[in-house]
Amino acid sequence: MKDLYLSSIYRRPSAECSDSFPWTLPIFKNLEHLDFTSRVTFFVGENGSGKSTLLEALAVGMQAIAAGSDQPEHDATLWVAHEFARAYRFVRHRHAKRAMFLRAEDVLGYTLTAARQRKEAGIAYKGGFGALEAARRAEEQAELADIDKPSMAEAPERLKRRLTRKYSSDPVNRSHGETFLGVLDDRLRPGGLYLLDEPETPLSPNRVLGLLSLIKERAGMNCQFIVATHSPILMAIPNAQILLLEDAKIEPVAYDDVEHVRTTRAFLANPEKFMRHL
Repeated sequence: MKDLYLSSIYRRPSAECSDSFPWTLPIFKNLEHLDFTSRVTFFVGENGSGKSTLLEALAVGMQAIAAGSDQPEHDATLWVAHEFARAYRFVRHRHAKRAMFLRAEDVLGYTLTAARQRKEAGIAYKGGFGALEAARRAEEQAELADIDKPSMAEAPERLKRRLTRKYSSDPVNRSHGETFLGVLDDRLRPGGLYLLDEPETPLSPNRVLGLLSLIKERAGMNCQFIVATHSPILMAIPNAQILLLEDAKIEPVAYDDVEHVRTTRAFLANPEKFMRHL
């Protein structure tokens, strides 16, 4: 699709594959190109199939910011993604207003950053180290976590009120799932490219349905999503492209043919049958 922010990737002719990870996985060693055909694409497959590695490489290649963690260029856990990304050309027909990468575990970093912002605003309000310094530090933390930057000109009292409205009276007292869904609701803005790694992890089934609704809504607002997931609920989004990583290849798969979907349906239809074999 020509209206996607990332339409395909191609192996560079000059790319050299080493004998180390990720090239030790046949699925990557054999990957010459990959096309994206929908505003919502899911990577599915078993643990260890390479879903997260591929998603991380796309985030690095598209220069996505990371919400709540070290930025990709400073994240030591993404060195493999950098090597992978250097081997490919990323084809885009237009530029997204923002490109964001989010792993479920990174939300803790986002929460702590929000808490630090509120604490520093509170200290400034009490006359600790001054409004300018509080706003400066909060702005630096916001830059790292892709949180809306407070203005340097904001008075401490106003800054504190704004952070309280945004993150509640104490963001660290919210559940991980509530925080995660709140972060996504706030950060998934129109005209963006969003790469999400197993976003269903901290969510209850009802919250996963809420996430499904959120992604479906924002996809209709000129957003593109590429999501690594195990969730049969989430991958049921209409018209989504589902790519299966299996047997050294990446191929489209119909929703009803995804093993996670078949297994979940079979278990829910007759859990006793499964339990007899455990």
